[in-house]
Amino acid sequence: MSKVYFKKVTDKSEEKLSKAARELLEVLVKNENHTWEKTVPMKVHFGEKGNTTYIKPACYKDVIEYMGENQIESAYIETNVLYRGSRTTRDSHIELAKEHGFTQLPIIIADGDHGEAYDEIQIDKEYFSTCKIGTEFSKYNQFLVMAHFKGHGSAGFGGAMKQLAMGFAARGGKLAQHSGISPKVIEKKCISCGLCVKKCDVEAIEMKEKAFIHSEKCVGCAGCIAVCPVGAIVNDWSEVNFKEKLAEYAYAAQKDKDNVYITYLINITKECDCMGQHMDEVASDIGVFISKDPVAIDAACIDMLQNQSEDKLFDDGRESIEHAVKIGFGSKDYELIELQ
Repeated sequence: MSKVYFKKVTDKSEEKLSKAARELLEVLVKNENHTWEKTVPMKVHFGEKGNTTYIKPACYKDVIEYMGENQIESAYIETNVLYRGSRTTRDSHIELAKEHGFTQLPIIIADGDHGEAYDEIQIDKEYFSTCKIGTEFSKYNQFLVMAHFKGHGSAGFGGAMKQLAMGFAARGGKLAQHSGISPKVIEKKCISCGLCVKKCDVEAIEMKEKAFIHSEKCVGCAGCIAVCPVGAIVNDWSEVNFKEKLAEYAYAAQKDKDNVYITYLINITKECDCMGQHMDEVASDIGVFISKDPVAIDAACIDMLQNQSEDKLFDDGRESIEHAVKIGFGSKDYELIELQ
């Protein structure tokens, strides 16, 4: 049974949230004899442009100070997104992160300029034998995975596992989780510029009158989506077995790592922080959680949210938890330890 530590914070005070995260971290390190590597990046989500409910950098202040006081080098680390937006490429992603106040640490975009840089992590599970994880993640043995627990249209909820699965995956890995491997061309939008043909390293795209993607050659890197200037190349959002695929990518992301997971159960909205707009909250703030087991911390968050709201909010997200347990990844059984 995994241990999950919790501290209640309900007044939206960034100072209290920050101090709670540090207090929880210090307790976990002491109680579980956790030792640190020399360098431990912090996996965060910078929030999409226009979003107002992502976890603000002030909530990480005391954890960052803890790292510095213990001579642990750190950096913010993230990957580019699959869709077209402010976080599609490295340069625009870093620019937005700084606009949102993420200036306390250096920023690492783990999957290259356009999401093309990845390592294949072998897992041999039900849906994936290998997973495309941003190449920079292979350089480190530990991460502080800072997650925001809230709803998500495809996953049911987004928490620690989703922060691993979608957050560590290169663009091609994100595409693989959401759908089949190959994207498709909207012919009426294609301007036949040829940028996608030049971008494709495996010669899977042919320029006829319009671009055409040979799905049997496509490796799912999704670089063509990023470089198309008119948005003519898109994903097939069939989302078949997405929640189970997410669990397998989360498994790949944490394989052979010694991570610590901190999750903020606040600003609880129906959709995720990738939505570039203000969203109303659907439940009251609860607090901050920490664990070394991402499955257990997600289970603790969904249980407490449903118990306190007296609603089955985001219940379909439990499919990811069940599949994680099935493939031998983490535990849905946990001991909850509340700090006063």
